[in-house]
Amino acid sequence: MKRPITAALAVIGYVIMIVPIIFVVATAFTAGSTLRFPPDGISLRWFDEALGYEPFIEAALSSLELAVLATALALVLGVPVTLAVHRGKLPGKGLVEGLFLSPLIVPELVVGLALFQQLMVGLDLDNFSTLLVGHTALMLPYAVRVTGASLALADPALEEAARGLGASPLRAFLNVTLPVLRPGIFSAALLSMVTSFNNVPLSLLLQGRDFRTLPVTMLDYVQQSYDPMVAAASTLILAATVVIAVIAERTVGFAKIFGGINQ
Repeated sequence: MKRPITAALAVIGYVIMIVPIIFVVATAFTAGSTLRFPPDGISLRWFDEALGYEPFIEAALSSLELAVLATALALVLGVPVTLAVHRGKLPGKGLVEGLFLSPLIVPELVVGLALFQQLMVGLDLDNFSTLLVGHTALMLPYAVRVTGASLALADPALEEAARGLGASPLRAFLNVTLPVLRPGIFSAALLSMVTSFNNVPLSLLLQGRDFRTLPVTMLDYVQQSYDPMVAAASTLILAATVVIAVIAERTVGFAKIFGGINQ
């Protein structure tokens, strides 16, 4: 009895997730001038419009800059934490790991409001710096958890053997630990970049006139216009995300990395 119910719930879940995406992709190829399903003919007109719309291009470059910097900072902070939790003699390891994973639990609007009050109002930081701090905090769980999953798949005896054979701590890290961590770092970087690039709640709350991300710019555009250009832009983002996921799966293998999370 449980299996049919589980299967039905799974099908409903997939329908809820996939059907809206199908509608958006279909309307992106319309030859008409309004968001309408089924589309009025087939055309690539709106893709050309989206790729030539300057506010979208500028916002996409801004989102990419923010995503790259936030991902780099999250990895610089998260990898040492991972090593300390999984390999070091750190007291309260569970508490430390839980602290770095807490951004997954705390609502982003709460994080954004706290950053706005403390950094923008209290310290008079600009929008970009505040957004960078916020996105870095949101990416830390990926850096800590995914690299930790990769490290959990490794045998600690390899590092002990390297140290026993006379390797310095730095050389043991570079020659033994880092190659083990590399797939996790690569996966965490891709996940962080995609998540940061597509973030809406935090970016919407901390946006400014001088720095706007692509999702927020698209949201503003939808409020002013009803043409399919946003659907075309969304389809391009979806296609880029799928390509990144395929590359990551072919080069690293998400199943292998995430398999260590439960260990």
